[in-house]
Amino acid sequence: MDVVLGPNRYGKAETRVVRVTRDGDTHHLRDLNVSVALSGDMEAVHRSGDNSAVLPTDSQKNTVFAFAKKYGIGEIEEFALLLARRFVDAGPAITHAAVVVEEYGWERIAGGHSFVRSGSEVRTARVHSDGTGGRESVVSGLADLVVLKTTGSEFHGFARDEYTTLRPTGDRVLATAVTANWRHRAADADFAGSFREARRCLLEAFAGTHSLSLQQTLYEMGRRVLEGNGEICEVRLSMPNKHHFLVDLEPFGMDNENEVYFAADRPYGLIEGGVRAAGAADDPAAWT
Repeated sequence: MDVVLGPNRYGKAETRVVRVTRDGDTHHLRDLNVSVALSGDMEAVHRSGDNSAVLPTDSQKNTVFAFAKKYGIGEIEEFALLLARRFVDAGPAITHAAVVVEEYGWERIAGGHSFVRSGSEVRTARVHSDGTGGRESVVSGLADLVVLKTTGSEFHGFARDEYTTLRPTGDRVLATAVTANWRHRAADADFAGSFREARRCLLEAFAGTHSLSLQQTLYEMGRRVLEGNGEICEVRLSMPNKHHFLVDLEPFGMDNENEVYFAADRPYGLIEGGVRAAGAADDPAAWT
């Protein structure tokens, strides 16, 4: 039987790098988690164990540390592009690099060198590169942006079957942890500015949309990001419905007019979807 090698990649996952920049008594802190995946002509190593084309994953880890020192860390998209281009340009066997970066935020406390983690929100970047001058894509985003509104959300008119017990509601708590990713039209965008604008649009759309469903809210959030930044051509969102159920207080002789809730962590509805600017080309590979 003929057997052929299928799609493959290898790399170093989740290299944690913390970069401290000392500006006199004021220090600046960047905290990243970097994952690398390389692909190319890897036929020999899979078939016969010939490692001559394999850049060790330990070398990839060391490159992350060395680049953090040599270039510093500006925007995480730019740092990811530097790494991806390096891995492809360094040798003929590697023809494509994917680099994913997560950044954990820290806020300065009193003084110049003490910090506190700024909540659970994580900034993200996903870069694909065929090397300097080759095809590239950049997807930026955020994860675990936890939001909640205590009113302005309804859910009714839904399909029913013999197993449906959910009651329609005209007023409910709506809460979710937003994972949002947006694809840039080019690899030289204003990443800092577009991140600030996209985050602002997401929050304003969540707060300002009278929600008849979480799907409607998701669409409005994605649409607002596209309308607010011409450098972005596609947005994809994943939003779990963090259910809040009214507690039955009648056994205690009490009414409960949308005041006391039970916050359930599972199971939960998971709503996912994307929006794309009209005329923008599809690019499935940018999201892998």
